Amino acid sequence: MANLGSPDAPVTPAVRRYLHQFLMDPYVIQLPWPLRKAIVSLFVLPTRPKASAEAYQSVWMEQGSPLIVLSEKLKAALKAKVDVPVEMAMRYGKPSIEEKILTLTADKEITELLYIPLYPHFADSTVTTSVEEAKRVIKKHRLDIQLRTVEPFYDNPDYIEALVKSAEPYLEQDYDHIVFSYHGLPESHITKLDATGEHCLKQQNCCQLNKPEVHKTCYRHQVMRTTQCFALQAGLAENRYSVAFQSRLGRAKWLGPNTEDRLEELAQAGAKKVLVICPAFVTDCLETLEEIAIRGEEVFKQAGGHSLSLIPCMNDHPAWVDVLADWCQP
Repeated sequence: MANLGSPDAPVTPAVRRYLHQFLMDPYVIQLPWPLRKAIVSLFVLPTRPKASAEAYQSVWMEQGSPLIVLSEKLKAALKAKVDVPVEMAMRYGKPSIEEKILTLTADKEITELLYIPLYPHFADSTVTTSVEEAKRVIKKHRLDIQLRTVEPFYDNPDYIEALVKSAEPYLEQDYDHIVFSYHGLPESHITKLDATGEHCLKQQNCCQLNKPEVHKTCYRHQVMRTTQCFALQAGLAENRYSVAFQSRLGRAKWLGPNTEDRLEELAQAGAKKVLVICPAFVTDCLETLEEIAIRGEEVFKQAGGHSLSLIPCMNDHPAWVDVLADWCQP
């Protein structure tokens, strides 16, 4: 299994190293190397690491980064369910994909590697870069092993059922509205993958139209589909939930509406209790624990709301572990 990654420590130097590796990935900032290097070195790294380190400090666990700690718990839970070796790697930071693939393939009897990018929705900046890194490692070390990859599972019925089950204790609470907050993407990441050049973000209700050849790599369509499937499974009324996008970076036009703007609108419209669920993440991390549960709550309350409850990610919920265990079957 592979997740995104985390700094080694909640301090500025460690965060700077992590951000440099992350943002210099051409799948993340999709610009030529000289321009990407200039943006990262001149506009991001001088100031953002300090602010991000402070954010990490607000959610850091005694055992380490929440993403790493919770990912390791997921690995342990899955290992207890299956009879094959299991490892957890990070695309950026430690433990690296290279390290964990080499750990697994040290056993020469292993002939196939099941690779699970822990991202329900397709994006070059998550799925593609993760899979390409696995391929690079296999090629670099001339490993005689077959790579089998789990495709994005945004509307997989078992995944949807596990997601709803993990959220049920919160859905049973009294609330006014649920915000489905997904990690944002620059609109250019969406339109670039539209081979027709005439569909994504260019037609009204483009995500609802029947275009499977385009939607296979359309992040926006896939998050809308996850929301639709969840709402149907959980029996949510259409007027009690909405979709928003978080974690913007830079000046490019990103998918909207912005989550903080949506929270303000809800509070100003009279909503007092909101739930926020972040299905783009299967593991709680800085973007959920700090950006939503801390900053998002502040924004909502300042605009007149009373309480914001973050619905935790699936983490090591038994229903999610069961899904992963089923995927591990030959």
